[in-house]
Amino acid sequence: MLVETCEEERIMSYPEFLEYPEPRYHGDKGEVNAAFRPADTPPDISSPSGSFTHYLATNESTGGEFGLYKLELGARAAGAKAHFHKAMSESFYILSGELELYNGERWVTGREGDFLYVPVGGLHAFKNVTDEPMSMLLLFSPGAPREEYFERVAEMSQRGGEELKRFRIRHDSYFVEDFEPEGERGNTEAGE
Repeated sequence: MLVETCEEERIMSYPEFLEYPEPRYHGDKGEVNAAFRPADTPPDISSPSGSFTHYLATNESTGGEFGLYKLELGARAAGAKAHFHKAMSESFYILSGELELYNGERWVTGREGDFLYVPVGGLHAFKNVTDEPMSMLLLFSPGAPREEYFERVAEMSQRGGEELKRFRIRHDSYFVEDFEPEGERGNTEAGE
């Protein structure tokens, strides 16, 4: 009797009408269209600092639904200063090691299994302050063509100035330091 009551309560706790997105596939039998990426696939980008980027699911491969990337940061890697996105959310899932994450208010230490969701417009930053490498998954939703950003951000950062700012904006990355008066740059908590 108790089991029946618990089962009945569980079923009744769901609304009768659930709202799913409109169907985008209208076939009756499904398709063979899944993509598999083996774990030993080499990284798409390697940097001299010991950081690696793996393109797991790109804007192109998901039809713009999302972008999923595995990022491995070397020890003491700078990451990204405080910024926000106007067109996409960004999520961080820590696979190994530790990562300092700025959640718009304060820095928090993310460890294996920790997750940070940043809605559209949310300030965020990240950096590896440890002497050990770390790895994480980055999820952008909806998908965006982020590959050029990952491939050229180091080069563009060395150029700096207006060219860097235009590059960031082209990739929906609005860095706080790009919009601060000259004398205040680097003074934000997340910009340290």
